[in-house]
Amino acid sequence: MQRSPHGELDTEQFVGTLKPGAKILSGRYVLDSSHNPPTERTDKKSPWAGFSGAVVFKQDAMIGVIAHDPSGWQHGRLEVTSTGVLEADLKFREILERAGVQISVVHLNDTRNPEFTAFERRYQGYVISKYGTLTIFGIDLSDRTNAEWPLDAAYLSLEALATDESVGRDGTDGLATRNPIQVQPADQALAGHHRVLLRGVAGSGKTTLVQWLAVSAAKQQLGENLHHLYSRVPIVLPLRTLIRYGELPGPSDFLAAVRNPLAGIQPKGWIESILSHKRGLMLIDGIDEISERDRERVREWLRDLMLVFPQNMWLVTSRPSAVTDDWLATEGFVELTLSAMGRNDIAAFIERWHAAAIAACQDEEEINRLRTYKSALIEAIRTKQDLGRLATNPLMCGLICALHRDRRGYLPEGRKQLYDAALSMLLARRDRERDLEVRLSEEPQIRLLQKLAYWLIKNGQVEMDRSDAIDLINATLPAIPSIADIGSPKQVYDYLLLRSGLLREPTQGAMDFIHRTFQDYLGAKAAVEERDFDLMVRNAHHDQWEDVIRMAVAHAYPVERGRILNKLLKRGDRVKKHRMRLHLLAMACLEHATELDIHVRREVEDRASKLIPPDDYQSAEALASAGPMVLDLLPGPSSLSDEQAYAVVLTATQIASDAAVPVLARYRQVPSVAVQNELISSWRKFDIGQYGREVVAHLEKGQMFWLDSIEQLEFFKEIGGRENFILVGSCSSDRLTKAIAGDGPVTLGLHNNKEIDSFVHLPFSRLKALFLYSCPQIRDLSDLGRLDRLEELSLNDMKGLLDLRGLDTLHGLVRLGILQPVSQSNLSLLPKSGNLRSLILFGGAIASTGLRGLRDIRGLEALAMRWSNEGATDPVIAWDEVFLHPTLRRLRLDPIGLNAFLQSGHSFSNLVKLNIELVRRNTLDELPMQRFTDVFPEVRYLSGPFDPSYREVLSGMLPRVEVEFQQGSGMHDA
Repeated sequence: MQRSPHGELDTEQFVGTLKPGAKILSGRYVLDSSHNPPTERTDKKSPWAGFSGAVVFKQDAMIGVIAHDPSGWQHGRLEVTSTGVLEADLKFREILERAGVQISVVHLNDTRNPEFTAFERRYQGYVISKYGTLTIFGIDLSDRTNAEWPLDAAYLSLEALATDESVGRDGTDGLATRNPIQVQPADQALAGHHRVLLRGVAGSGKTTLVQWLAVSAAKQQLGENLHHLYSRVPIVLPLRTLIRYGELPGPSDFLAAVRNPLAGIQPKGWIESILSHKRGLMLIDGIDEISERDRERVREWLRDLMLVFPQNMWLVTSRPSAVTDDWLATEGFVELTLSAMGRNDIAAFIERWHAAAIAACQDEEEINRLRTYKSALIEAIRTKQDLGRLATNPLMCGLICALHRDRRGYLPEGRKQLYDAALSMLLARRDRERDLEVRLSEEPQIRLLQKLAYWLIKNGQVEMDRSDAIDLINATLPAIPSIADIGSPKQVYDYLLLRSGLLREPTQGAMDFIHRTFQDYLGAKAAVEERDFDLMVRNAHHDQWEDVIRMAVAHAYPVERGRILNKLLKRGDRVKKHRMRLHLLAMACLEHATELDIHVRREVEDRASKLIPPDDYQSAEALASAGPMVLDLLPGPSSLSDEQAYAVVLTATQIASDAAVPVLARYRQVPSVAVQNELISSWRKFDIGQYGREVVAHLEKGQMFWLDSIEQLEFFKEIGGRENFILVGSCSSDRLTKAIAGDGPVTLGLHNNKEIDSFVHLPFSRLKALFLYSCPQIRDLSDLGRLDRLEELSLNDMKGLLDLRGLDTLHGLVRLGILQPVSQSNLSLLPKSGNLRSLILFGGAIASTGLRGLRDIRGLEALAMRWSNEGATDPVIAWDEVFLHPTLRRLRLDPIGLNAFLQSGHSFSNLVKLNIELVRRNTLDELPMQRFTDVFPEVRYLSGPFDPSYREVLSGMLPRVEVEFQQGSGMHDA
C-alpha cells in the first residue's frame, strides 16, 4: 500500500523474479525487482516503505508477503516471508478460518531436497510406530497386545514447576500471567523456552513425556497447546544407548547410534539440514542413566551441538540429584521439575487405567467388578494417607491399580510389599490364572533377574548387550539346576524376555528392564544377599545408588540394616563434602526399616536433626525424600530466616501428608512472600476443606491467591471471600458468578478458561485489575467498557482476540500489557485519555503492531519490550514512535531490543532510566555498548541482573550512569 501526495492510501504493483534458492537458511525467499527501485527518501527510510505485508503472487497462488528491504542491494532486492511460514502461524490460520477462507497448499518448486522430504515422511511414520504406545502395568501383561495403550489415550499431562526464584505479579513475564511457583503443563515446557532441563523422580513420567512430544511432532496433529512444535522433526536420543555406542555421535550418526533401522538408508546431510533450518526437536533422555564421568562428556557434546546448530529445541531429562542446579545454566537452559501427581491427577489416572482394563476385558462379570474396584480405589487413595503417598507418579499408580485388581480389592502396605506383590503377579500368578504352563517358578526367575540387575548397577549401566545377558545366565546355570529344564541359556533369556514382563529389548541386540525402579529393587536384593554393604556405602554419594541403598535397607534383616546405616553415618561423619547427602540418605532409609535397633534409629535421627532447618530448595527436597517422619523434626518459624522458613514449608508441602497440615499452619503468619506463595500454591495437594480452614483462611487477606479450582473459590465464599485472586481452569460464567462473594473482586485473573465468552453479567463493579491468559472464547474487549474502575489490564495468549478494538473505551486504564500478537491492529487503538502510564509489549506484540501509533498515547512514561520470543527480528517497525515519544522516561529491553536501538543511529532525548534483561552472563559483550551514550545520552540509571564484575566494567564505561543489580525486575518497573 502506498500513499498519494495528499496522504490517501493507494495501491501499487510491481514485477520481480523470485529466487527461492537464495537465503535458504533464513527461511525466507528473495525477490529481485524487475524495475528500478523507488526514489530515495529524504528521511532515510527505505524507499519501499509501505510495502511491508504486500502479497507476492505466482499466477493465482499466494507464495508469500514482503517482509524486509535488506542492506547491501541498493534497494533492488526484497525479502519475502513464505506462505509455508504463514501457514504454520496459528494466529494466521485462525484469521483465515474466521473469515471463512478455504485454502489449498501446493508446493511450487520446493527448494528442499525431494529425497530428504520422502525420507522425513518415512522417519515420521517410524517415530509414530516406535513411540506411539505406552506399556501400562497390570493390563493383562501376559498378553502384550493388551498391555500397550495408544499413547494419545494413555498419556496424562502432568505439571512441571520451575525451581528458580518465585515470580508473582511483578514477575518477569507479565501481569500475574503465571503462578508464583511457575507451574505449567509439562508437555508445554518448550512453548516458552527452547532449552529445558526437566528433572523428575523415578517413575514420574520423564520418558513418557519424551514419547509424547516425539509422537506429537511426528504426527503434526498438535492442537492449540503444542503448536510450537509445528514443522519440528523429533530426534529421540536415549543417553544410555548413546554411551554404549562409544564416541558420542555427530548428527549424521544419530540414527545409527540409537540403532534406528532406517539409519542405513538415511540420505547424506538429512539431519544436518534439519538442524541448520532450526527444525530440530532434540529429546535427550536420561542424564541420570549414565555414569558421572560420562556426564561431563555429554555436557561438552551438547555445548558443541548447540554452538553449531543454535535455535533448535532441546529437552534434557534427569532424576533430581543426578546433576547440579546450574549444570546447563550457562547454555541458557531453564530448569523444571515434574510435580508429584495431585489428587485430581491420581483420580484421572485410576479412571483411565480401569477404562483400559474394561476395554480389554470380555467377561461382563469382571467388567462389573472393575467398575467397583475403581470406585473403591479412588476412595482408598483419598482416605488412606500411606497409600495416597505412594501413588504420586504414574509408575506407582499403575502398580497399585494392577495389584488392587489382582488381589480382588486388597492391597499390601508399604513400598517393598507393593514391589514384592507386583513381581509375584508378573512372574507367575497371572500365567497360572490364565492356565498357561509355568515352566519356571517365581524364585529362579527372581534369582536370574537379580543377577542381571546387579550387573547393570555395578557397571553403571541401564542397558546391556543381549550376548552379555546370555553369558551371565550361562554362568548362573550350575547354581540353579531348575533352569536347565528350559533349555539353553539363549532359550532361558528368551523365556524371561517374553514371559517375565520385566525385560525388554529397546533396540536390536540390547536388553534392559521395563523400568529402572525394578532394576534397582532387584539389584538391591542381590547386593544384600551378597553382603556387599561396603560396596554400597562407598557408592552411596552417587545418585545411581540412592534407590538401591533404600531398597537394600528394606530387603535386609534388622541386624544388616543396622550395619548399612551405621556405615552410612560413619562415612558421612568422615567425608565432609558428602556429609549432608549421606546423612539424609540414612534418614530416608528409615521409612523402609520396619524393624531396627533403637540406638541406630536415634543416631540417624540425631544426624538428620543437625541438617534441620534446611537452607534452600535442594536441601528441602532431599529432606522431604525421607518421608513423613521428618515432619516431627521440623521447627516452627521463630528464629528462622525467611530463606529457612521457606525451605521448611517446601519440605512439608512436598511430603503432602495430612500430618503436614499442622506443621504448615504454624507458618501461616510468616510475612515472607515466598512462604505465603508456597502455602497458597500447595492447597491443591491437600483436602480443600481441611487445608483451607487450618492454613489458607488465616493468610493475609489482601494478597494475591492463585486458585487451581472453582471449588477453592467456593470455599472462599463460605468464609467471606477474597478481593484478589487468579482462577486457573475452566468454569462457566454462571458458576463463577455464584462463587464470587459480595461486590466481587478488586483484582482478578482468568487463566486457561475455555468456557467464559463474555463479562457482561459477571459481578465486576469494583474491578481495578484484570489479567487474562488463554481464554479463547473471548472475541473482543467491548464488554470491558462498563468497568469504569479498571486501571490495569493484561492480555496473554488470547487466541480469540483478532484486534484491540474496545481498548479505546477504557479511559481510566493506567497499566496495560499486551503479551501476544494482535493481527490487523496498531497502537492507535489504545486509550488516548492521557491516563495510560505504562505499556508492555511482549510475545509478538511488537512485530504485529509495528509500534505504529505509540507516539499518540499521551502521558506514557514507561515502556517494556521483549523481542526474544517474537520469532523474527527485522519486520518493518516504526522506531521513531519510540525515539520521539515526548513523555517516555523509562524503558525496559531484552538484549535483542537493546541491540536494535544501539544499531539504529537514533537518540533518545527524554529517557532517564533503562532496565536490561540478560539471558546469558556474557550477553553485553556481544553488543556495541560503546554507542550507549550516543543513543541514551540522558539515561542516569541502568539496572539489570549484572554480576558484580560486570557492574564494575559498566560503571567504568558509563561514569555518569548509576548501575545497579536487579533480579527479576517488575514489568512496570522499567
